[in-house]
Amino acid sequence: MKFVDEVTIRVEAGSGGNGCISFRREKYVPKGGPDGGNGGDGADVYLEADPQKFTLLDLSFPQIIRAGRGQHGLGKRKYGKKGEDIIVKVPCGTLVWDAEAQGLIVDLSEPGQRTLIAKGGRGGRGNAAFKSSTNRAPRNAEHGKPGEAKLLKLELRLLADVGLIGLPNVGKSTLIRAISRSHAKIADYSFTTLAPNLGAVVGDEGTLFIVADLPGIIEGASSGAGLGLRFLRHIKRTKLLVHLVDLDPKVDRDPVQDFLTLENEMKKFDADILTRPIIVVGNKIDVRGAKARAMILKRFAKSKKLPFVAISALEGNGVDELVEEIKKRLPIKDDKERVQWHPTKIKT
Repeated sequence: MKFVDEVTIRVEAGSGGNGCISFRREKYVPKGGPDGGNGGDGADVYLEADPQKFTLLDLSFPQIIRAGRGQHGLGKRKYGKKGEDIIVKVPCGTLVWDAEAQGLIVDLSEPGQRTLIAKGGRGGRGNAAFKSSTNRAPRNAEHGKPGEAKLLKLELRLLADVGLIGLPNVGKSTLIRAISRSHAKIADYSFTTLAPNLGAVVGDEGTLFIVADLPGIIEGASSGAGLGLRFLRHIKRTKLLVHLVDLDPKVDRDPVQDFLTLENEMKKFDADILTRPIIVVGNKIDVRGAKARAMILKRFAKSKKLPFVAISALEGNGVDELVEEIKKRLPIKDDKERVQWHPTKIKT
């Protein structure tokens, strides 16, 4: 399944059916009068948030979503049938924008949330509706009204409790595999993750929290460098950030500077992101010489009043401690309100 998080589509609601001009003509019934029925209303178009969808791939191909029109009215006061409504399923966390007016229409963040996005046209009245004391034989009827048509931009922002962030190749994919049911791709090169991975951390009573492994962000990402803005926006949905820093001495970078680099990019993108709780995590503590770098990072985290955990995502050292730290600091009021779902790997 390819991960697609932004598409533009056109939706057209159905037009209403035309009203009918008809007169009742039956044997032994003189002056039967008008009996043309009304046309049916056009079909509406709805968007609905589906918790089992994780990508906008189905809507990524150029297309027009067009609902059916209402049936025309008939004689004997037979009203036309309303067009069949269309319900378009999108992932939870989809923002719906009016592509022409540049305004936000709705944020589909709750599972099962449904919104009317294009209203069908009203059916036209038949001539029976125009009968009056002064107009006993009306010979006019209405045409159905056209349905609404809109050009929409859909933007998916993943719904996750915890966001794993860090520079490329610091071990985010390894960590999400260690703590959740995700099967994220792991390899020894930068930008292994080209699309977000979702995983559920599950306890004895069900799902504890949802984790998103967000693709590596580099210096200049807020201006479009690397994978750029495409995935930075997914951070805005998370409640807590786990900032992973590489402790391997072979990596010719200062761990504190790594933290500051990413913090600066997030601040440039949206300063509000930094108001979320942050846990600083030093990874690869099992590597020779990593403990000295871990102490430097720990002192820095303490100076910023941030919790620090040293782990080895590969060996599992400190992972349980990290999960407990996340549970303690994650602002969740009631786990019972969490939607139970089966995590699915979002492949590129």
